[in-house]
Amino acid sequence: MAWSFRGKVQLGGLLLSLLGWVCSCVTTILPQWKTLNLELNEMETWIMGIWEVCVVREEVATACKAFESLSLPQELQVARILRVASHGLGLLGRLLSSFGSECFRFHRIRWVFKRRLGLLGGTLEASALATTLLPVSWVAHATIQDFSGDSIPDIIPQWEFGGALYLGGAAGIFLVLGGLLLVFSSCLGKEDVPFPLMAGPTVPRHPVLQ
Repeated sequence: MAWSFRGKVQLGGLLLSLLGWVCSCVTTILPQWKTLNLELNEMETWIMGIWEVCVVREEVATACKAFESLSLPQELQVARILRVASHGLGLLGRLLSSFGSECFRFHRIRWVFKRRLGLLGGTLEASALATTLLPVSWVAHATIQDFSGDSIPDIIPQWEFGGALYLGGAAGIFLVLGGLLLVFSSCLGKEDVPFPLMAGPTVPRHPVLQ
């Protein structure tokens, strides 16, 4: 089956949104949200995520410990909630967009219904941008604010941005681009008719005998 322009746009949106969702999930799991290098012990590096903190030592296995208490900084508590919400929005949006795409054909689904599914799915994918970038930006801002005062000596080790923050930013970009493509593809098309392969069987008409 030849792909129409609308189908190609839908496929591009689905692939981008899938890539963004996978990157978002990896960002949530990774502990490299913040890193801390100790000048007094250059062979030891601390990394912190939203679920655990780890100590990386050269030539020694990495030791990690999950946060046992909920008394965490506010940005980490909010990040946990928003990250889970982002995964739910992304997954639901991708499912709805898949049902509204040209690849999905089931029974007598009218074009206007598939268009609404695509619009809703694309909107959810694009809205996942907020729940993806907000926790990443908040943690980055808090990391800067904690050591931005003039009263803090330079000798005190400072937390720095980890790779997970950059991956989370890329995930947000992929999600919003995929969502916009899905919304755009839903606006393409004119007719409100069933797809040919979904139409019901044609009943032959017999001539009426006089």
